[in-house]
Amino acid sequence: MASIKLEGINKSYDQKVLAVDNSNLEVHDGELMVLLGPSGCGKSTTLRIIAGLEKEDSGKILIAEKNVNQIEPKDRDISMVFQSYALYPHMNVFDNMAFGLKMRKTPKAEIKQRVLQVAQSLGLNEVLKRKPKALSGGQRQRVALGRAIIRNPIVFLFDEPLSNLDALLRVEMRREVSKLHQTSQTTMIYVTHDQVEAMTLGTRICVMNQGVIQQVSSPKDIYDKPKNLFVASFIGTPAMNIIKGQLKENIFNESNFTLEIPKSILNQLTSNELSLGIRPEKVKISLSGLSMEVNFKAKIDLIEHLGAEQLLYAKTTNNTYVSKVATDISFKINQEVFIGFDIKDCYFFNHEEIAIY
Repeated sequence: MASIKLEGINKSYDQKVLAVDNSNLEVHDGELMVLLGPSGCGKSTTLRIIAGLEKEDSGKILIAEKNVNQIEPKDRDISMVFQSYALYPHMNVFDNMAFGLKMRKTPKAEIKQRVLQVAQSLGLNEVLKRKPKALSGGQRQRVALGRAIIRNPIVFLFDEPLSNLDALLRVEMRREVSKLHQTSQTTMIYVTHDQVEAMTLGTRICVMNQGVIQQVSSPKDIYDKPKNLFVASFIGTPAMNIIKGQLKENIFNESNFTLEIPKSILNQLTSNELSLGIRPEKVKISLSGLSMEVNFKAKIDLIEHLGAEQLLYAKTTNNTYVSKVATDISFKINQEVFIGFDIKDCYFFNHEEIAIY
């Protein structure tokens, strides 16, 4: 097992596109760190730099407290699982899984024992003689996972390994990755743009945007205590409601409501521009008035049914508010409703988009 430390990592392409911007990140020994962010945010480039598949422009990479900047990928003692599986099409499952051990000149008896052991744990015993083209997507990803496991590396790297799978297989394979981490306690870095994967798998999550690390924290803190407006609006499905308004003395003014701002928030403000955030599950919608600190009228613009819950999009003159509610109350398009929420459930963001608590 090993810790990983990035110190001032920079990477650009053609001296124009800055893919990674002064990244500093520490992944603890035995931790599963998730790199999360939208496409093009630099998460996969960061992973490939750690693996040695991309060369950083500047900065240090430490694995197990050893500088690996000048060490070849094959000598960094890591295993990587790719989005595209990267299996050898002319080899059967057994040979694909055994390939790395053969390259290390591991004795044949040990190779067979380790392949059979890993195949048993991943449910691949029945397909060991098949070639990749005869496997389902889930089976191919298991083979790729098995090939990584079998080497007993000090670090696992996962580059969006489940994005090519359907929804049910993603859930199944997510459990496999989680079980692997629990049983091996090996240091892992997992790249994804999928919030559910990040929140369910990660010991901690590193949120990135435009090559810059925005926040590193536990899944709970990332959701409950977003550091800035990007993290707040990126984390959560559906996204947090963000309402821009103007501050006059201690009153937040929006076209539909006013709200007195606590002194602790006022003391941190640097301008009269303020954004208020409220999670959809904290926005209440009713056919009659609500006894809440904020209470105003709107019209239902869209309804999305999710089974046990429904998403209601209620429109006012300037904004649309999303509410996640149970399905026990029926609403209709264009129906006039009351929207309500309490200040204790609100987030506030300075005009620089920094969160204030």
